[in-house]
Amino acid sequence: MLPPYYPINDFGPVMKGLVIGGLGIFHVFLAQFAIGGGMLMCWFQRLAATGRLPEARRFLDGYFRFLVLVSFVLGALTGVGMWFTTIQISPRTIGLMVREFHWIWAIEWTFFCVEVVAGYAFYRYGARLPDSTRMKLLVAYTLAAWFSLFWINGILSWQLTPGGWPAGGVWSGFFNPSFWPSLLFRTITSMGTAALIACAVINAMSDLERPQRARLIQSAAWFLSPMLFMPALGVWYFRVIPADSREWVLGGSVAMTLFFSLAIGASLLIALYALVGLLRQKLYINGATATLLCALAFAATAGGEFVREGVRKPFTVRQALYSNSITPDEVARLRKTGSVTHDPYTLRDSAAYPNEQLRLGARVYRFQCSICHTLDGANGLEHLTGAWTLEQKRMNIAKLQHTKSFMPPFAGNAVELEALVQMLTWHHAGRPGDWPDSDDVAPYVQLQHWLDEAGTQPGMALAPAGPPSEAR
Repeated sequence: MLPPYYPINDFGPVMKGLVIGGLGIFHVFLAQFAIGGGMLMCWFQRLAATGRLPEARRFLDGYFRFLVLVSFVLGALTGVGMWFTTIQISPRTIGLMVREFHWIWAIEWTFFCVEVVAGYAFYRYGARLPDSTRMKLLVAYTLAAWFSLFWINGILSWQLTPGGWPAGGVWSGFFNPSFWPSLLFRTITSMGTAALIACAVINAMSDLERPQRARLIQSAAWFLSPMLFMPALGVWYFRVIPADSREWVLGGSVAMTLFFSLAIGASLLIALYALVGLLRQKLYINGATATLLCALAFAATAGGEFVREGVRKPFTVRQALYSNSITPDEVARLRKTGSVTHDPYTLRDSAAYPNEQLRLGARVYRFQCSICHTLDGANGLEHLTGAWTLEQKRMNIAKLQHTKSFMPPFAGNAVELEALVQMLTWHHAGRPGDWPDSDDVAPYVQLQHWLDEAGTQPGMALAPAGPPSEAR
């Protein structure tokens, strides 16, 4: 059975992963704000209803307007944008996720609809409702928002730790080993994000006196205290993810180690300021400092999401689908038939290539490489392979999963591999108008030997996700 071929958009010098990654980070930050914001509003509504913080009601109405305008509107737009970009960049991955979890995703959408209805009802009528009804609406909004996180978290964590799926069915994949630590971690992150944004909003309320703003800030700051549990949750998460994924973060991949350090460093700075400055010393936080802390929270989210996506390499769904949307079983078949033999899509600017071999190489690049690489832009192959000799290109790509173990195996035959090597060499040479065919038999024999030697399995011995004792 042949793999499906999808038309994939080209974003020029911008790597496709950066497009969806950048949009995804922004969407996750807004979504976490919406979830934590509901919890924070329930807390402030309680303070207002019991008379412990009279100014809480005035803040609550203003904060919710801000949440609706920012999180609802931009969150909805970026959510649609996520679907739009994923089906262009990695349609097979999103297709597998929808196929396996369509009913769970439908449940998540149902909770999202409840969240939106409850939110807009409070936005429209909250100011004229009694406290008990306001609380019911806010609780409905908060529960719907958190359960939306609950369902989507299971799908996302399944990509790295599929658990007993597919043999055990959908639910064994949904309640996978990293489900609970990632859910609790995201819940605490949501609470902290909402508290920091609340501090910025409070400083923007010029109709309140400084003592009133100080009391509101101190009340919001308590939502940062659960950050004390984040190190323990982080250790739990790292214990249950695959051993090779831990290695990428702990030095195996410089980029992932740096982004992991960014997430840890930003979170640590926020936690120290919150626990020591706000909760212990009860400092007043002004608008500039609150905005800076929000920026640090966004940086922590960006670093964490980059790592979460990166540790799945070389897969998008572990042991089921490689990052280039080819399954492990298909690699062996494509080694015999060729990966683009049945690709129905024409090559853009095909006349720019001097011969058919280079055109074949360009099609192989498009099918196997272009999801994660560009030619001369972000993560460009020209930069990554430019210092390699012709022989090094041939051997390193033939043994790709061993050259770089976070890369999938090359899923084509010797003819396609040589075509890809020639195309990269031609591109590095400045795309001259004339380029000879590589028709010597010897390189093809050597390439086939290297392909056979490399095999079709991933570069690292993969064990199921679980604690180290289970991995052994």
